[in-house]
Amino acid sequence: MNDLASVEGTFGRSGLAARLLLAFVLVVAVAGVTAWLVAGLAGPVLFHRHLVATGVADPAAVFHAEDAFRSASALAVGLGLVAGLATSLAVAVLLARRVSRSLHAVSTAAALLASGRFDARVPDPRLGADFDALASSFNSMAGRLAESEELRRRLLGDVAHELRTPVATLGAYLDGLEDGVVDLGSQTIAVLRGQGARLTRLADDLAAVTRAEAPNTSLDLTRTAPCVLLHSAASSAQASAARAGVELLVDCAEDLPTILVDHDRMGQVLGNLVDNALRHTPDGGSVTLAGRRRPGGVLLSVTDTGSGIAAEHLLRVFERFYRVDTARSRTDGGSGIGLAVVKALVEAHGGRVVALSDGPGRGTRIEVQLPAAVVDRSL
Repeated sequence: MNDLASVEGTFGRSGLAARLLLAFVLVVAVAGVTAWLVAGLAGPVLFHRHLVATGVADPAAVFHAEDAFRSASALAVGLGLVAGLATSLAVAVLLARRVSRSLHAVSTAAALLASGRFDARVPDPRLGADFDALASSFNSMAGRLAESEELRRRLLGDVAHELRTPVATLGAYLDGLEDGVVDLGSQTIAVLRGQGARLTRLADDLAAVTRAEAPNTSLDLTRTAPCVLLHSAASSAQASAARAGVELLVDCAEDLPTILVDHDRMGQVLGNLVDNALRHTPDGGSVTLAGRRRPGGVLLSVTDTGSGIAAEHLLRVFERFYRVDTARSRTDGGSGIGLAVVKALVEAHGGRVVALSDGPGRGTRIEVQLPAAVVDRSL
């Protein structure tokens, strides 16, 4: 009764397990019928031929020998079928129950995942490479979803934090205007316009980082000389550098190989790096755009003589909304998204970006390493 209940439970819990058990039964049944037909039809005929070939002529002896053969064959086939059926059923039930438990674990974890429990994981089924790969893939997917959910929560918190100050400022000035405490003069208009511009920059930066981090980011790749990119970025930022009192320099080796890049997107990368460097470099400092050859590619760098970065911050400067100096960045209008856009676009080009600094007050260098255009993949 217990075995029957287990079989019925297996059938009821899992369609795959039921079909697996049924397949075992069918295989044993077909094998049994085949063996029975062979033993009952072909066996006696072959036995009779061999018996006659030995020269036995006594009909009674032939009859008794053939009858004994049929009885022994029937008994052997019957016992073999019973033993095979019992063994197959036992193996099938055991395997079906293990498969059912594994599938039940996957379905339970999937249900937890769908309900927002991103810590749900599937235990190791130990049913072979296929099931192990399924469990590993599921757990990897759950891990990535957990990371995405954590990133989403942090992003929402960061956006709310970024919006709080300009919205509060706008609200305070509007209340003051309504109560007659604040006059709508040029200074008030400048503050309101500045906070509105800050909100606009935040919206534009969020759209930019979303596009840059999209998995299907489209790139219009063309062969480009690195020096052209550096001079173009310097030319675009020349007016901003002059206003900040910062010297903008370009130091590009002439023997650099071409790189396969999206000209506009890489211009956005260098533009963000230069803007960031200018924002953190005091009057009288300098920002240098450089290009050097590296094994297998080209190294582009933007180096400033500004405030520098402490070692504990270097690995986090490319995170969205992360600031080394919160107060100063807010004053200068930085949203903390520019370097996240840089990282996403550089990695979309198959490159890598790192931040280097000897510490606070000793400047910063951002290095972008890109592969050389050995083969033009755009053709």
